[in-house]
Order: sequence, then C-alpha cells, then structure tokens
Amino acid sequence: MNQLYAQLGISREVYDYCHEVELGLKERFQKFDETAEYNQMKVLLAMQKNRVSEECFNGSSGYGYNDYGRDTLEKVYADTFHTQACLVRPQIACGTHALAIALFGNLRPGDELLAPAGKPYDTLEEVIGIRPSRGSLAEYGVTYRQVDLLEDGTFDYEGIKNAISEKTKLVAIQRSKGYQTRPSFSVAQIGELIAFVKKIKPDVICMVDNCYGEFVDTVEPSDVGADMMVGSLIKNPGGGLAPIGGYIAGTKECVENASFRMTCPGLGMEVGASLGVNRSFYQGFFLAPMVTKGALKGAVFAANVYEKLGFAVVPDGKEPRQDIIQAVTLGTPEGVIAFCKGIQAAAPVDSFVDPEPWDMPGYDSQVIMAAGAFVQGSSIELSADGPMKPPYAVYFQGGLTWEHAKLGVMMSVQKLYEKQLIQLDKTGDSNDCKESDRSGSRSIRNDCRSHSRKEWRGGDTH
Repeated sequence: MNQLYAQLGISREVYDYCHEVELGLKERFQKFDETAEYNQMKVLLAMQKNRVSEECFNGSSGYGYNDYGRDTLEKVYADTFHTQACLVRPQIACGTHALAIALFGNLRPGDELLAPAGKPYDTLEEVIGIRPSRGSLAEYGVTYRQVDLLEDGTFDYEGIKNAISEKTKLVAIQRSKGYQTRPSFSVAQIGELIAFVKKIKPDVICMVDNCYGEFVDTVEPSDVGADMMVGSLIKNPGGGLAPIGGYIAGTKECVENASFRMTCPGLGMEVGASLGVNRSFYQGFFLAPMVTKGALKGAVFAANVYEKLGFAVVPDGKEPRQDIIQAVTLGTPEGVIAFCKGIQAAAPVDSFVDPEPWDMPGYDSQVIMAAGAFVQGSSIELSADGPMKPPYAVYFQGGLTWEHAKLGVMMSVQKLYEKQLIQLDKTGDSNDCKESDRSGSRSIRNDCRSHSRKEWRGGDTH
C-alpha cells in the first residue's frame, strides 16, 4: 500500500502521519455506517412503496407530459423526506437556482424575507438584492431583514423575535456554513428555531437550504417543521450520478407555488421533460446515503489531520457532523492554493491541472476551486474551494468513496509539506504559534493555544 501511495505522489512522512490519525477514527466511522444503513433502508422503502419499475427509467422529450418516471421519482423523494410534495427536475440548474425558484414562487411584492442565521451564501446575495442585481427580489418589491448570529454561533432568539413583523412572509434558514467559519446547524437546532418562529407567527413559511446536509442525520429539516427544504442534485442526494438538477420538497402549496416559477403560471409541474436522466436520478438517490457516508468520513479525517497540525477547523475533530463540509483556516493565500492543488492532484479527472483563483460569477472576491469531477462542479465528488480573502479558509467536501476522500486529504497535506507551509514531526513543535521564514515560506499555526501540544497519536487532540 505504501508503494501504491508513493506512485500517487504521497511521501512516506505524509503517509505515516495520516495513517496514525486514521487509526483513531474507527469508532467514529462506525457511527457513520449506522446512520447510512438507516437512511439506505429509508430510501429503499420509499422506492418499493412507489413501485419503481424499469418503466421509470424511460425518458421524455418536448413538453414532458405524463412522464411516469419523473412523477414517480418525485413521490420517492417526498416519501423519503416525509413531505407532501416534491419537485425533482433537471431544469433546475443548481442549488442557487432551486433556492431562487422557491423564494420567487412563494414571495410577493410587499413581503419581507428574514434570514435568522446572518448573511446567506454568497450567490444568494444577488438573488435577494443585498448586492444590486437585475431581476433580484428587491427589484420586485420584496424587502430583506437579517439577524446575525450570536458570538458563539447560535441563534439570536431575542433579535429574531424583534425582527418578525406583519410583513414577514418567509424565513430562510441556511443549514450549512457556506463561506463562513461558523458551525453548521443540526436538525434539532433548526427544529427549535422553526418552533420558535411559528409560535410568534404561525403562517410564516420556514424554508431550509439543505445543501450538503441530506442523509448526514437520520432525520431531515422536513421532519422538524420546515415548510420547504431545498437542495442540489450534484451534492448529496444525487449520489454522484445525477448530471444536473435540484429539488424542492415541502407542503403541497409551497411546492406548487415554486413550480409556477420554475416553468410558468398555469403549467407548473405538469411540464418539464426528463430528457433521459431518470435512471441516473434514481440510482444516484439510491446510492446517496452510502456516498454521503464516505464524504463524512473524509470530512472528519480532514478535521483531525489539520487540527493536529495546529490549524483552526470547523467543526473540530470530535464535534457531531451536521453537513459534509469541513472548513480549515489556513491563514494565507499560499496555504489555500496549495491545499486546492492537492485536492485537484488527487482527482480522477484533470489531475494534471493546477487550479487558480478567478473572478467567479456571483462572488464578491476571487475564488479558487478544485474539482476534478465526472460532473462539472459536483461537490459530492472530491472538491475544495474558498474565497481569496481573510481569514483564508478553505472548504473541503465530497468524495464518492471514503478511500478517495482520504487520498484527497493526504494529497493536500503533501502539497503544503512540499511548499514548507507545514512540518511533520511527532512532537508537532514545528507548527506552533509563530511565524518563521524558511526560504521565503512561512510555518503558521492558526489555532493558537497556550498549552504545549501532545505527541500525536491516533485519536489524540490538543
């Protein structure tokens, strides 16, 4: 095995260091196996209940009237997520598009959108109109109010109570951290917030951006009162096989409202050809619990590897997982670039390409993205990205298998090691809270603590 990893570019020092970390994670990994088994049975039950057959894999064209496979798949999603209805369509281009459809479909001029978890993900800023953009909700007379999180990353319930008014029509809750280093929210936390909001205003619509969170737990936000739950098929629920698409699950009224924005008033969800992707959608959803499990193992592995190197990680190596994203604050542009080059070098596709920061549409700074994926931009596949601005954090996610996620983490460490941005020794003293010049490079410990570090062994923490 050592020789095989060496052929892939992993040095003995990096292999030994990462192997020691992995040895301490067996008990944690077993819990992910149990969650995945539960969710696998949940999906299978929904497929059997709705009598999925070979006929469901047939595609449709044109208007897509009476697409049996498409309609059955939406019932499978609705039963799995315990909702009244669901849209699952290749016409939904991405997660941001799915969220925009849900928002525009359920908000009207004069309504107000409330974000109780602080600033939403970057690409939603132009959808809402936080950053001026043509066709935004703001241009249609929808106002926006935001309540920032408390310093400890929890909801400001008093602030939320004061922000809810007669105009408040929809509360949008982002489960994952986005390009922030705050904790992601658990389903239980989301349920508590929804109950709090509904007690103040029972008719308000509670929508959850569930991107990166599907199948991480045995329950979903729809199980704790969410009126709508929105996500992308090139993340968890597509299982790495969906080539495009998104979903909107929730109450019948909310989903129908969204469908009239997805197509047009009067047509709604009755049209929209599946164009031959049904088989990939079904098979990807069937595999999604297991694929998500592999990504979770990779995220926990990354958290422990980088925490032991002295970097700030969110969540830390022992915290419960609420999504598949692992944030690592590297502190320098060089660190972010080296990390992403490692992820790209571990890819099955375009492994020979060097990712570079660029002006990506929808973001307020340059962004670097590494994703040598079978589906362009798929973040359930091994990928990493981050904005090129302080605190210079990178966001790692995905891996269709645990083994590939593991290689990606090891390769990221390898690139940092080669650039002398880290040192690997068993005492860890070389990565302590200081900067030292080494041929123009720096060794930085981002998560400073006053006490000395332990000798690293599998499972040890600072």
